[in-house]
Amino acid sequence: MDPLKKISGFNPAKGAFTLLDEFKSFVFRGNVIDLAIGVIIAGAFGKIVDSLVKHIILPMVSLLIPGEKGYLELKLVIHGKDIPYGLFIGEVVNFLFVVAAIFFFLVKFLSFVMKSKKEELIAPPAPLPPTKEELLLTEIRDLLKK
Repeated sequence: MDPLKKISGFNPAKGAFTLLDEFKSFVFRGNVIDLAIGVIIAGAFGKIVDSLVKHIILPMVSLLIPGEKGYLELKLVIHGKDIPYGLFIGEVVNFLFVVAAIFFFLVKFLSFVMKSKKEELIAPPAPLPPTKEELLLTEIRDLLKK
């Protein structure tokens, strides 16, 4: 088969527009936008918890550790080079607090909220009052029984 015949049927403008349309449909799908919003909120929430740990909790921990700067001072010196493992410990504690906060918020709090909403949705609806036709049929049935 002639390779020029294959190329002659190819329209790059049509391919580009099709790709653009596919990209638009992917981006504007609801779940992608929800995911993006979730990532932004999680980043902001992470910064709040990070600030809590670095500015409140770890300074309290540094009160227990001797030295002027507490955990920041912890370092290992090998051949004149400092290895600040205290900073690493601070970041691990920060990570653990962020994970704990997210766990308690997402797993415990939201599951409690969703459970209460689910119970509201599952609760049986109140029975509807009988319609005129049902009342008439009930009357006819009762008369026929007599």
